[in-house]
Amino acid sequence: MAARKRTAPKVYELHVELEDIEPLIWRRILVPATITLPKLHDLLQLVMGWTNSHLHSFQIGDRAFSMAGADLEELQMLNEKKYTLAGVLGDSIREFVYEYDFGDSWRHHIKVKSVAQPKTDWFYPVCVAGERAAPPEDVGGVGGYIEFLSAINDPKHEEHDSMLVWIGGAFDLRDSTSMQSIGPCAMAALELCPTSLRNLHQKPTAAARTPPSYRLRLSNTNPSPASGTLPGNRRARHVCDDRSRHGRTRTNSSQRI
Repeated sequence: MAARKRTAPKVYELHVELEDIEPLIWRRILVPATITLPKLHDLLQLVMGWTNSHLHSFQIGDRAFSMAGADLEELQMLNEKKYTLAGVLGDSIREFVYEYDFGDSWRHHIKVKSVAQPKTDWFYPVCVAGERAAPPEDVGGVGGYIEFLSAINDPKHEEHDSMLVWIGGAFDLRDSTSMQSIGPCAMAALELCPTSLRNLHQKPTAAARTPPSYRLRLSNTNPSPASGTLPGNRRARHVCDDRSRHGRTRTNSSQRI
C-alpha cells in the first residue's frame, strides 16, 4: 500500500527582533498556525536563550495576553492559555510584541508572514536563522546591558572583574548558542517535534522525525549568571518586582553596541 501523503499545515514565518539594541539580535522561526500562545512563549524563551524566570506578555492588536498566575485583571490582560496564534492574529494583524521580564523590559518585535508552500516532510516549529546571543538575565535592561558590555570589554573598567565573576567567566555576544543548541532533546522539552539546527538546509533525518517517548523540562540554553545580584552600585536599581514597572512610560534607549 502506498504511504499516505501528509497534508501541508498552515505555517507562519516569524521574524523576531529584540528592540532598542544594535546590531540586531534576531531569530527567524517557522511555527504552525495552531501553536498556542503558551507554547509560543516556551519557544521564544528557547530560541532567544532566556531562562523563563520572569513574567511575560503578548501585545497583539489591541489586546494583551499573559499567563494565568500574573494578576491578569490588574494588568488588564487575557489568559493566553485559551488562544492560538492564528486565532489572535486573524486575517489582518501581521506584527506584534512579545515582552519578557517587565523589570528589564525585553521587548521582541515580531513580524509575521504566511509560508506559501510549507514542506510536508518537515515538523514544526523550527528555528532557521538568527544572529547574536541575547543579553544575560537580570542585567538591568538595555542600559544595564550596555554598561555590562562596557565593563567586560575593558580590563581597566572598575567593574570588569566583578562583572566577569557575575557572568561566570565569559560572555560572547556574537555566539548565538541558544540557537545552536536546539536539537531533539531541547525540542522535546516543549513537547514539540524535534529538529536540528546544525543542518538547516537539509530535511530532518528519520531519527529526528521520530517523536521522543519521554518528556523533558525546558532546559536553560543560556545559563544564568552565577550570582543573582549585580555587582557594584547597580544592585539596588535592579531589584524590582516585574509587575511594578509594567506599563511605565518607555524612552527610546536604542544604542549601537
